[in-house]
Amino acid sequence: GEVRPAKAGAAGAGLGAVTGLLGVGGGFLAVPALTRVLNLPVRRAIGTSLLVITVNSLAALGARAGTGTPLDWSVIAPFTAAAVLGAWDGKRYAQRLSGDTLRRLFAYALLAVAAFMLADAFI
Repeated sequence: GEVRPAKAGAAGAGLGAVTGLLGVGGGFLAVPALTRVLNLPVRRAIGTSLLVITVNSLAALGARAGTGTPLDWSVIAPFTAAAVLGAWDGKRYAQRLSGDTLRRLFAYALLAVAAFMLADAFI
């Protein structure tokens, strides 16, 4: 179905507020917002989320560029390279799975991250 820009903007504003408040966001919050609030199919939501994360990250990097905080390339380069390789592998595997299976895997990943964060908060 057709997504109304006002509804997409409201969902984006809510996602941005939570991301700014908690320092988390990305696909963990964007994909559920896109699938539940805007009723996008999971594959379309994943692609949309990745583009939104990219634009948001570039904007944040631009805003911090003039702050004088040095970038640690010994961390950034290997982390980024491994993330790109992981994304390519993930895309290959995702093409073999149905939308329902992807949704379930995403839910399990969310539960695992929540459990680790909860354990970290109390340990």
